Order: sequence, then C-alpha cells, then structure tokens
Amino acid sequence: MVKSELKANLQTFIDDHLGHGVELHSVHDSDGHAGLTFLFDVQKKGTHEIVGEYVLKVPPPGVARRGNTDVYRQAPLLRALHAAGLPVPDVPFASENEHWFGVPFIVMERLPGRVFFIWDPHKSFGRSREAAEPLWRQCAELLPRLHQFDWRTQLAGWDTPEPLADQVKRWSKIYRHSPEPAWITLAEDVERLLLAKIPTDAPEGLYHGDFQPGNCLYHEGRLTGVIDWEISGLGAQLLDVGWLMMCADPENWVEQWHAIHPLPLAEIRDIYERGMGRTFASIPWFQAFAGYRLGSIGCLNVKLHRKGQRIDEVWEHMSHVIGPMFERSRAILTG
Repeated sequence: MVKSELKANLQTFIDDHLGHGVELHSVHDSDGHAGLTFLFDVQKKGTHEIVGEYVLKVPPPGVARRGNTDVYRQAPLLRALHAAGLPVPDVPFASENEHWFGVPFIVMERLPGRVFFIWDPHKSFGRSREAAEPLWRQCAELLPRLHQFDWRTQLAGWDTPEPLADQVKRWSKIYRHSPEPAWITLAEDVERLLLAKIPTDAPEGLYHGDFQPGNCLYHEGRLTGVIDWEISGLGAQLLDVGWLMMCADPENWVEQWHAIHPLPLAEIRDIYERGMGRTFASIPWFQAFAGYRLGSIGCLNVKLHRKGQRIDEVWEHMSHVIGPMFERSRAILTG
C-alpha cells in the first residue's frame, strides 16, 4: 500500500521539479522484485490529462548505501546508456539530497511494456513456444549491443572492475545463511571448482548482473527496455550470457517451477558470439557461476522468507531448485 506520506512527498517533488501547473494523478507499487519502486503519473492541474509517466526508485531506509542499495549510482549509468541509443529508461531527475523522500532517489521515464517473468508470465503474454521464444531471442540479441557500450569513455569513473575470483569468493557469506545444510555442502563444492578454473578470456566491461527476459520490458511483442540495474557493475561481461543461459537451462528447474519456452542453450550462445564477433571457450564456466550465484541468493532469501522477515512466495518455489541448481553447476564444471 502506498502511504499518504509518499503521496505528499511526491507532490512536493512535482511542485519543485515540474512546476505548479501539474499535480500527482496516481501512484502505486511496482509489481517487481527490485526494492522500493513506485510508478506515478502526473496530470495537468484540475484535469485528468496525463502529461507524464514516471518511475521512482529509492533505497530502503536505514541501510548502508552501497552496491544494490546505492540507488543513486544508477543515474549516471542509465543516462550514459540512454545517450548511446540503448533501450533503457532515461533519468530526468536524480539526487543524493534527502529533502524530498528522506533518502537519495532516481526518477526515470516510464517505458511502455511489461516484463516477461520467465517462470510465471503475466496473463497478457502467450505461453506457447511461438509466443515466448521471440521474447527470449530479442533479449539475447540485445546483449552484445550492451556489452559493446564504450564504458571507458562514456562512463569514466563510475566504478572499478572487480576481479573474477573476488566475485566468486564473496558469495560464501551468502550461501552460509542456508536453512538446509545440504545446500551449503553443495555450494562449497561448486565454489572450489569455480576457483580452480578461473577463466581469462572474458572481455571486461559493463554487465547488467541479472540479464534475462524478466528484466526486459516488452510492448506488443517488441523489447522496449532493460530495467533493474541494481547489481550492474564493471568486470567480466560473460557473467550476463552465463546468467541468461542458466535461466534457459531446463536442467536447473523442476516440473512445478521452470522457465517458459526458453531458447536452446546453443542458440543463445551462438547469438551472443556472433554479435560479439568471436567465440568464448569459458561460457560454460560462466553458466555454472550463474547457477552458483542464484543458488547462493536462494539460500539467503529462502531463510528470510521462511522466518517471515522478507515474505515472497517466489522463494518458496525456488527452494525446490536450489539443490538441483548447485548440482547442475557442478556437473558443468566437471564435465
């Protein structure tokens, strides 16, 4: 439920940034899983004529502002990508000033469309192979364009590339929250295998971190934008194609919780490598790393869900696949 305090804060923000000739029309929560995100419309004062559609994103109050909770860091990134002609929302307003909402914020333009939640898409999407596969294909085809973005020139000083081994190691403190001891044992095994085979052929640059159709907007069958850049960064870009392939891999899922008609893994890899103009021998390693990452995230979030600290039924569904996901990653690394 949107609190009256937020509505009042939004109206003050609108007065200060858009002028007194417009007013808040409506505001509601986003239906995603990316933190505190609100959709709001602006109308001409005294009418019902909509003159602006926006997305407000703020961090949770009282948390350290770093990584995925540093909402403001997305502003220069999205502005640079938008200026380069890539399909992301522009950011007309952003500030670290806490005057309006009590925390830093970004306000993005609202792009048309809806995300394709890969396990249980909205009823507006068809569930046939003919309906779903083109959405996956558009997602895969966009990835090379994102990875060819000139981050050194257009995003200088935004972040520092993180060594791949450090990325692997930092997940151990996450999976150790697991409510199931067997998951910890599997995760430790996969972590050891990943660290024994750190690849060196991955191009360095911008990555999204959770690149899949569930973070792409589609309108009338066409991809209109990539959203939810909270865990983006600089480093090994094959993280993204590995993540997309992990999402599409049927061996990661179970009958009651699986991705809807993804592309074959070989096709995703071929689309990416053709788009990048070269092949990458280490893509399977990155697919295994993706399974290790999502499995580790699941260890923590299933615990929080079951203890009532952060209730989200998605993670109860995911509890059925965490073990198989770690096992699949291990099989890839030992195959």
